[in-house]
Amino acid sequence: MTEPTEDPHANFKGVKPVEERHQLDEAALTVWLQSNVEGYAGPLTINQFKGGQSNPTYQLVTPAKKYVLRKKPAGKLLPSAHAVDREFRVMSALYPTGFPVARQYALCTDDSVLGAMFYVMEMVEGRVLWNGALPELSKAERRAVYENKIATLAKLHNTDHEKIGLSDYGKPGNYFARQIDRWSKQYKLSETETIDEMNRLIEWLPQTIPSGERTSIVHGDYRLDNLILDQTEPRVIAVLDWELSTLGDPLGDFTYYLINWVMPHDGRAGLGGVDVASLGIPTQDEAVELYCQQTGRDGIPALDWYFSYNAFRLACILQGIAGRVRDGTAASAHALQMIQRIRPLATAAFMYAQKAGLK
Repeated sequence: MTEPTEDPHANFKGVKPVEERHQLDEAALTVWLQSNVEGYAGPLTINQFKGGQSNPTYQLVTPAKKYVLRKKPAGKLLPSAHAVDREFRVMSALYPTGFPVARQYALCTDDSVLGAMFYVMEMVEGRVLWNGALPELSKAERRAVYENKIATLAKLHNTDHEKIGLSDYGKPGNYFARQIDRWSKQYKLSETETIDEMNRLIEWLPQTIPSGERTSIVHGDYRLDNLILDQTEPRVIAVLDWELSTLGDPLGDFTYYLINWVMPHDGRAGLGGVDVASLGIPTQDEAVELYCQQTGRDGIPALDWYFSYNAFRLACILQGIAGRVRDGTAASAHALQMIQRIRPLATAAFMYAQKAGLK
């Protein structure tokens, strides 16, 4: 495969000047950084990252170091959304274990500083890749990247959450029931059009949850562009965007990642229709086998149900973005592109539900 001459993800990569509506009070921030961030020394330059649909994310540049600042957006927010304090907490707990996350410096819960809660962490320099077919890598590197991504997720799921102080990071048990309830409510709050398949799934999914639940830390949005790879090695050096993390069933996390193998390949993470074996990428069955070997499982029954659930959940998340566009609080000009994916996801979720027994 050859790399396209025009990068379709250029609008999401790198930094830009801070948008007018996302301007920060630089003087107040400087005072706070001097008091709260160990080793901080200005002068300070602030840029805004192009990506980041929900929480405005900034690059703080000083002569000696670069930092990342993530804050809650301003305006009307859905309940439990944009929990930057939870992101800060889970990464602070994981960092000492050697799990690949950025070092956390400080959390600010005082809204008077920048108008909303925010935290500052180190900026990890590396590669963020968008295209699941990894056209920029060799066949051997592609295999190694996918194996390392699966191993990294398995390492998260094998982490003893109680031992690292996260026993109360989520409610124990009934993870899928609570998730379906949460996303159904958010979907209804953000609804901009009636989609029959979504209404059917809201009824069907909670009645058909597979048994055999385990509990671990779950990331909630484990995908290619939320991972920073080493500049030269095929190795994950930082997992980003922990906004949706909680305690829950690790299969929710893994099957969300696995759905990439069946999502259409549109230059993003989806691999549907791609001859993965010829590219050196593990097949879906091999990905399942790798994960199961590392987490002590014999296999994953009911994959169609998990795929239905994940496509449904993604449609609900995107519907939340649609609602914020309607309300004027969406953080990205590309939110409208995301909205166009809602109906196809609803259709896919319904199709997998029918495979799993929905009549």
